[in-house]
Amino acid sequence: MNPDIRRELIPRATTLHLIDALNAVRGKLSGAFEQWKLLDDTGRVPASPSYTALLQHVTGAQSLARDVVQLTADFARTTSSTNRAGSAVLAHLASAVTLSSQAVPHFAETAQTALSPPRPHSENDSYLRDNRMVVEHATARACLRRAAQALGDAVQELTDHLDFHRFFLTPSHRQSPVPPPKPRGRHR
Repeated sequence: MNPDIRRELIPRATTLHLIDALNAVRGKLSGAFEQWKLLDDTGRVPASPSYTALLQHVTGAQSLARDVVQLTADFARTTSSTNRAGSAVLAHLASAVTLSSQAVPHFAETAQTALSPPRPHSENDSYLRDNRMVVEHATARACLRRAAQALGDAVQELTDHLDFHRFFLTPSHRQSPVPPPKPRGRHR
């Protein structure tokens, strides 16, 4: 095998381990996106949104962002992150870091807005407060969804890289390469 191509390969075991780790965090991000709701069953902001529940969204988003950052930092420290496939994976991971980190302040803004009492001046003030909460919470959830998609894109890069491995399989110690056929008969 060409040594330059060998340097381009991320070891198969490393690739499989990273795919599993990315899929696990991607599942958590997707689960959070699906489960963390602001609106009630009627599609409206509750009259008294639970600050505690919204604060749980903040702490959960922080934890998820930390997991994404840790996975990205661990991969960035490897020599595999500098080759062609590794650079593509790292770009997707960097997007996931940014997006998951951006979700945290949006969830925090939603929680803070929930604590602020609506002004008794007009019904419009209450509408604006609720609308602000909906926008911030939806933005945070969208960040989680897009971060999960970025991790999915990284997984796809790694899966494609595994397919690339098949073209460069080296015989194991148990398998010996097939010797070239011996010439038979006379040559003229």
